[in-house]
Amino acid sequence: MNTVLFVTLALVVVGAALAVQGTQTQQAPLRRLGVTLAVVGLIGVGLSRAFVVVPAGNVGVVFNVFGGVQDDEIGEGFHIILPVVQQVTLYDVRQQELTLSRAMNDNVAGRSSEGLEINVDATVLYQVIANEAAKLHQDIGPSYEAVRVRPEVRSQIRDAIGGYAAADLISVSRTELQQMVEDNLADALVEDNVRVLAVLMRDIRIPDSITTAIEEKQAAEQQVEVEENRRRQAEIAAQRRVIEAEGERDAAIARAEGEAEALRLRGESLRNNPEIIELEVAQRLAPGIETILLPSDNNFLLDLRSLQDRSGN
Repeated sequence: MNTVLFVTLALVVVGAALAVQGTQTQQAPLRRLGVTLAVVGLIGVGLSRAFVVVPAGNVGVVFNVFGGVQDDEIGEGFHIILPVVQQVTLYDVRQQELTLSRAMNDNVAGRSSEGLEINVDATVLYQVIANEAAKLHQDIGPSYEAVRVRPEVRSQIRDAIGGYAAADLISVSRTELQQMVEDNLADALVEDNVRVLAVLMRDIRIPDSITTAIEEKQAAEQQVEVEENRRRQAEIAAQRRVIEAEGERDAAIARAEGEAEALRLRGESLRNNPEIIELEVAQRLAPGIETILLPSDNNFLLDLRSLQDRSGN
């Protein structure tokens, strides 16, 4: 529509110039041509103001000089309005991005729970609620990002930082901080017809002294863990040796008990069968000895030949 408006304005200018020139030179045809072009241009200007095209991803908010902002937005595409009486303001309802960072000299600075300065780079994804654009236009206007979104983002991040210790912000509490800011920001901006889609904590910077202390603490904890692992390994090795010693002891006891049991059984057998003793004695003696004298209360001779014959039978 800007092109049509430019052409029609050009016709008005050219027509006016020709009409003036025709009047000065007293050339009626030139004057009539100029007047005709000017009229056509003015009509074109009026008609161009009556046509509005809403681009994709936008809605139009209509302001009527007699009734103020209309409640219903106009959607994408071609629309006809009343020139001069009605004016259309476009609002982008697609996802938008607001980034606050050190690179743009616009990062957020806050204080941790212990009073240390914390600097944060953050990105907020948001969008205008399409069916509430008219209300947004009436309450804030097209500069809603500078007037409402940006200040609220900075305020919510600063408030959230104050609830955490500096060391926690770069470790265990980073995700929790991000979610807290997102939830609080969404609750605050939805009242202004802006929907928060996501909050991304791109960088959280704490004082160098705290960073050094954290690194030293982590190094000490790792050393303690190494020593603890060594101690556990030593305990395991000692337990293994104890188990092995107990096994060897139990085996020795078992062998001794077995030998004792064998001796007991052998003793019972000898007591129940005394001739076995005689036989073993005879077998251990030299083959040439046939009679031996055994100690007893009453001396007697043992006939080895008869014992051998008996064992043979």
